[in-house]
Amino acid sequence: MNLHICKLHPNAKIPTYATDGSACFDLYAATVNSAKNIGDVVYQGHPVTVDTGLAFEVPPGWMLKIHPRSGLKFKHGVEAFSGVIDSDFRGSVRILLESADDHEYTPPLRINPGDRVAQASLVPSPRVTFTVVEQL
Repeated sequence: MNLHICKLHPNAKIPTYATDGSACFDLYAATVNSAKNIGDVVYQGHPVTVDTGLAFEVPPGWMLKIHPRSGLKFKHGVEAFSGVIDSDFRGSVRILLESADDHEYTPPLRINPGDRVAQASLVPSPRVTFTVVEQL
């Protein structure tokens, strides 16, 4: 399957698969909290917004599902907000990174432009109709 993408920012990186067996492709930071040259530290109570600088042409009947990277969660307690990009959205995809960890056991995470921040996959999203019934 071919997915059309548009680079909306000069720092935008084309998504990649880490390995041949990867189920999801990696998304990279183009900007961090609107800064294109400097990063920020994600810590409890201080979420960081990352812009991928990419727009995706998700086909009708599909959605782009944003997934957290397990390595960020296990190593730093940081998780990307799981989100859905609808087929009619053409704006830049942004990722919200949050930490529920006080970093007592994990080092804080500094996110910089160019870093891998989340994963994504295309998921079928069939349109359904609804029928009201008296009992299920």
